[in-house]
This record gives sequence, C-alpha cells and structure tokens, in this order.
Amino acid sequence: MTQAQTLADTSATTGALGYSWLMIALPLASAAILLLGGRRVDPWGHWLGLATPLASFVLALVGLFALLDRTPAEREVVVQVYEWLSVGTFSVDVSLLLDPLSISFALLITGVGSLIHIYSVGYMAEDPGRRRFFAYLNLFLAAMLLLVLADNYALLFIGWEGVGLASYLLIGFWQYKPSAAVAAKKAFLINRVGDIGLLVALMVMFAALGSVTFEAVHASAGEAGTTMMTVLGLLLLLAACGKSAQLPLQAWLLDAMEGPTPVSALIHAATMVTAGVYLIVRSGPIFELAPAAQLTVAIVGAATMLAGAIIGCAKDDIKKALAGSTMSQIGMMVLAAGLGPVGYAYAIAHLLTHGFFKAGLFLGAGSVMHGMHDEVNMRRFGGLRSAMPITFATFGLGYLAIIGFPFLSGWWTKEGIIAAAFGYGVDAVDGGAVTGPVLGSLTLLVAGLTAFYMSRIMFLTFFGTRRWDADVHPHESPGSMTWPMILLAVGSVALGAVLVFGYRFAEFLQPATGAEVATFDLAAMLTDPIALAALAVMVLGVALAWYRYGRTDAQVPREQPPGTVVTVAARNDLYGDAVNETLFERPGQVLTRAAVTVDEKVVDGAVHGVAASVAGSSRALSRTQTGFGRSYALTMLLGAAVVVTAMLAVLAG
Repeated sequence: MTQAQTLADTSATTGALGYSWLMIALPLASAAILLLGGRRVDPWGHWLGLATPLASFVLALVGLFALLDRTPAEREVVVQVYEWLSVGTFSVDVSLLLDPLSISFALLITGVGSLIHIYSVGYMAEDPGRRRFFAYLNLFLAAMLLLVLADNYALLFIGWEGVGLASYLLIGFWQYKPSAAVAAKKAFLINRVGDIGLLVALMVMFAALGSVTFEAVHASAGEAGTTMMTVLGLLLLLAACGKSAQLPLQAWLLDAMEGPTPVSALIHAATMVTAGVYLIVRSGPIFELAPAAQLTVAIVGAATMLAGAIIGCAKDDIKKALAGSTMSQIGMMVLAAGLGPVGYAYAIAHLLTHGFFKAGLFLGAGSVMHGMHDEVNMRRFGGLRSAMPITFATFGLGYLAIIGFPFLSGWWTKEGIIAAAFGYGVDAVDGGAVTGPVLGSLTLLVAGLTAFYMSRIMFLTFFGTRRWDADVHPHESPGSMTWPMILLAVGSVALGAVLVFGYRFAEFLQPATGAEVATFDLAAMLTDPIALAALAVMVLGVALAWYRYGRTDAQVPREQPPGTVVTVAARNDLYGDAVNETLFERPGQVLTRAAVTVDEKVVDGAVHGVAASVAGSSRALSRTQTGFGRSYALTMLLGAAVVVTAMLAVLAG
C-alpha cells in the first residue's frame, strides 16, 4: 500500500484526526524553507515561521474537539502515516497516537509556542539572523510534537534527538559569544548522557518484550518481571533527567540562558524540560510494576525541586533566577509523576499551568531587558513598575500564580501535588509509611522558598528605589511583545481552575494514564490543614522577601555583597559543575590519557615492533647475498655436509 493510500484510509476511519500529521509537517516544512531559501526569504521568513505554529495550534484544537466527541473508551486513536522499519517479525511504523495526554501536550507546545513566536517578531526585529532563528524555533516545535505524538518509543526517540539538536542550535544562536557556544555544547553533551538511557531502554524493550510500541510494551510489561521493569524504569528515568534537567544531569539548564530570551521561554515552558515528565507519565505502567524505580523518580524529583529553589534564592541574574525556578518546578512535577496514578493528573496539570506562567515570566524578563539595554542584574533595576506598567502587570500575575496565590492557576495544581505527596507511600512501597511526611514536608518547604525567591525577583525589579545607570531609559515594549504576555497572564490566572475544578482534567486523562479521579471538594481545598499550611508558608516567604528587599528603607547594593557558605554555593549552582568535573571529567581525562598511552605503547608498539623485526631480519639476510659464486658454492658445500651428517646420525641411531 502506498503512503497516499495509507493516509487516505486513515483519514476515512479517523476523521479530522487523520490529518494530525500536519501538526508536525507544517513547522518542519517551514524550517526547511527558511534554512534553504537563503537571504531571499529574509523579508517575509519570520511571518512564515509564525504562521505554521499557529496552523498547528488550530489542528491541535481540532484534534481536541474530535476526541471530546468520542466516548472516554474511544479516545485513543492511532494514525498510521507509513511503515518505517520491517525486519523479520519486528516492525516499527511512523504512527501518531492521539489521546488525552498527547493532545494536551500538543496544545501546550503549539499554543504557548505560537505566542513565543509572536513575541519573537518584535524581540528579534533588529537581529540579522532572524530568519534562521525562526527556522530553529520551527524545528524545535516540530521535534517536540513528534516526541509527544509518537505511538512508539522508537519514533519518540527521533523526536527526542530532534529536540536536543534544536536546543543546541538555539542556545548557541549567538555563537560569536564564547559563553553561548560553551553553553550550547554543555547542553548537548549532558543530554547525550541521558539519551544513552533511552537508547539502551529501547534495546531492553526489544530484547525482553519484542516490541517498542506503547501498547505492546505496556500490555506485556507484567510478564517480564519486577527486576526487568526496575532496570527499564531506571533507564527511562536517566533519559528524563537529561531532558528535564533533574539531578544529576541538571547543570546545563542554568547556562542555557545564554540563548535569546524567547528560547529560554520555549525551553522552560513548552518544550524541552517537559519531555522528561511526559516520558515518565507515558511509561506509567512500567513504573507501577517497579516500586523501587517509581520511588527513585519521586526522590530525584524532590531533590531537584529543593536544589532548584535554593539556587533561585541567590541569583541576581533575572533569567538565571527564573531558570532555578524552572528546575524546581519541573522537579515538583517529576515528584508528582513518581507518586503513581494519584499524582499523574496533578503533574500534567501543573505542567500546563506552569507553561503559561513561566513563559509569561520569561517573556516579562525579556521585556525588562529590552527596556534596560539588555541588563540582567536585578540589583540594577528597581522601581520599573511605573516605567513598564504592562510588563509589571503581566509579570505580577505570573508571579502570583507560581507562588500559589489562592485561586490563580498555580494554587489549584500545586496544592494538589502537596496533598498527594503527604498521602503517598503507605501502600505503595514497603516501609513507606514515612515516605509521605518526608516528601510532603519537602514540597511545603519548597513552596515557601518559591514564594521567597519569586518575591525577591518582583521586589528587586519593580519596587524600591531606581538603581539603573544614568544613560538607561526604561520603556515599555512594543505590542508584538506585550500582547503575548497579556494572553499568557490570562492563562496564569484562569487555566488552573479550568483544569482542576471538578477534577475534569483528571477524568479526561484517566483513559490514557490511569490517573485517579477523586471527589472534588472546594471547601476541603480551602480548609484542609495541608492547604492552610501551604498558604502559611507562602505568606511567610513573601513577608521575608519584603522585609529584606521590598521595604522603602531596604538598602539594596548595586554590587553583589559577600554571602554565607550556603549563599555562595547557591550562586555557584550548588557546585554542580565542580561535581561533574571531579566525578566525570577528570576521571574521564585520566582514562583518555591511559587509553592513548595503551594505544601508543602497546597497540602501536606491537605493530611497529613487528615491522621493525621484519625489517631487521631482512637487512641481516641481505648481508648473505654477496654476489660471489665461490661464496654460494661454499654455502652449498656446508649445507650438504650438514644434511649428510644428520642422515648418518639417524642411520647410526
């Protein structure tokens, strides 16, 4: 059957969902045109780069409504595009899975991604590489869409690698800056470590289960045994740690701020860092059969959540402070995903709301930089709320959402994760009765730290005395930048209630993830002791930040003051780079030098030794070739005497 026939048959049986492949094809085609078209595309290339994600967003909306028209049991549609690999009994198709989980991610990627594209039109207006920038953005979206829409792990891996390539190109977009070039290489190399986990996991799946499709792997996972599922789960976790910047593969994320600000928003809100959370939730049946691996997911998420919050408290660079926040918030999502079905819905719901308020915060940071001549040091801001009122309002709503202010988006989803964390462990893990209080207490602590460092950002940037240089004249950004920020602020306010109220989103996800759906009780959310504790730590965090940075008499030095041991460690990213250098880079250098020595002395030595021996023996033998007949006759006589003597000796014996 030809590809055209396959697509036609698919469209006939799946309706509008049969054209979902266009979600990926449109931005991918746009990237190809922008990259191959050359300078002749410059005048209008950015408009093409903007149009295709908007079209993909429309297709994602059509897909959502098409799924909603079906019964919950029918909301899993596989769209076969063409046969990819077929070797013996093993075959892999380029097929897309449209279900509640994948369509939720597709809407986030294309929706928030489109707003970031709109913002980029103004932000990159003066950059000579704008066409190339939009091509890379399109490539990023196409790869991420392939990742979340694939119906098998092999196709997911292609999107996974595409995301890694696009992030390398975008982080290092200003490659003439040494810091950007180094940051891009760092992100690329660290992610390759995680990618090894996914690649080996594919091999394990094929060897143990004979397939790499989600349906077949999840259906037969129980037959492979707990040990095999634990190994598989840990390999998938390693992959997730790379893409989602979880410990110990988190070091690339903070340096990724070297790319243009829209890149930071795209990576931190809608694409790359969400991939690991998707992989864990999509692989839920594997982790549920491997309690040890599932608990490890929760522990890694909790540790990263705390580390990111501590880093965010000490950064003066506004983008790096927000990057620490992303590391922390993604850790919270990974923690929730590690709780199993009770946490899946909240993990994805918080991912979606985070996509809006974190994109808004990063675009707000870019707007501040735009008005402050690219200054990023918050100690040189202050009092910007009057000079940039729209940026202040939209950034402020994102700030309130992320700290869990009641009834804004972050409050709905974060409170659910905290409650789920406190209730986890009693039945899930042997001896797990203490797991819930430990994980729950950590989430409360991080909620308080989040309120502190985000309030610190808010007060240092928009309140207090003006600390900028005399030649800086802050001004509001153009409409192409402010309108996306306004729309993201609307999502920061309302999306959480839309998803959580009545547990509608959990019911929507349930057929795809097995997410638990409890009875919704708004009064309990307001009066539960855990909810009240979360509100209390949020107020405490804001109060501490106000006392230190927000008071009218607060003295904020323009230069970074000395800090405590903890503060200095946080400013240095908790020495993540030093740990990597000590544990991996230096031993790797030693091994490399040892390998070079073995190669030069042993391998090359053996080869050169054989060659030298042959050459030496040849030279020695050549000396017997004198060219004199009497010498050869004498040699023949001596040889004949030796032979005769030997024969006589044999006969005498």
